[in-house]
Amino acid sequence: MNEIEELQKIIDESSNIVFFGGAGVSTESGIPDFRSVDGLYNQEWDYPPEEIISRSFFYRDTKEFYRFYRAKLLPVGIKPNPAHYKLAELEKAGKLKAVVTQNIDGLHQEAGSKVVYELHGSTLRNFCLDCGAPYDAQFIKDSASAPDTLPHCTKCNGLVKPDVVLYEEGLNDDVVSGALNAISNADCLIIGGTSLNVYPAAGFIRYFRGDKLVMINKSVTTQDSYCNLVIHDSIGKVLGQIKC
Repeated sequence: MNEIEELQKIIDESSNIVFFGGAGVSTESGIPDFRSVDGLYNQEWDYPPEEIISRSFFYRDTKEFYRFYRAKLLPVGIKPNPAHYKLAELEKAGKLKAVVTQNIDGLHQEAGSKVVYELHGSTLRNFCLDCGAPYDAQFIKDSASAPDTLPHCTKCNGLVKPDVVLYEEGLNDDVVSGALNAISNADCLIIGGTSLNVYPAAGFIRYFRGDKLVMINKSVTTQDSYCNLVIHDSIGKVLGQIKC
């Protein structure tokens, strides 16, 4: 039995699957990650990406934050890949109960997934820091043409901030609770496209109590030895071969 057949067997025998995914799920759609050879760390910016997308930097140099944010975190024309679509299919088939993602691009929902716990928020949601008025991603993009290049609320002129968890900020309690509940009740946890180096999110898998743990990642992770099945390959390529 090859790896795909083993994965298919595990999925067929499971009734409460949860998928825990990271940047690798979206890189196949063309969104750069932070740590790969082609990631954001290896591109030219005046500051390290982790510093730019921190809470303190957002308030200290908001213009530079938004220059980076629009260029690298609001890519145009990005679409879901086979991994996103297959997970949505598995949910529709009643197999997959939730997606827990570290990504902020909204591609899981665009592919059709309904139960998605976005640990780090979403670029698709933005809000005024003063009055709380909501704005979409297009509003942030269009604000680049404003006199000061910053997104200001059309109701109170307050500064608009993305609903993403920046470095130095805590995760949303309700999202964390929902994600941990889903993981702890799953009989199968599929981890994909993540090196499990970003905490506290990476620590969530410790709450898994089921007996079928699967890792799908191009590179080796520290958790490989604990898994029932490890596939070092493209997440889209692997899930694309699964039948619901």
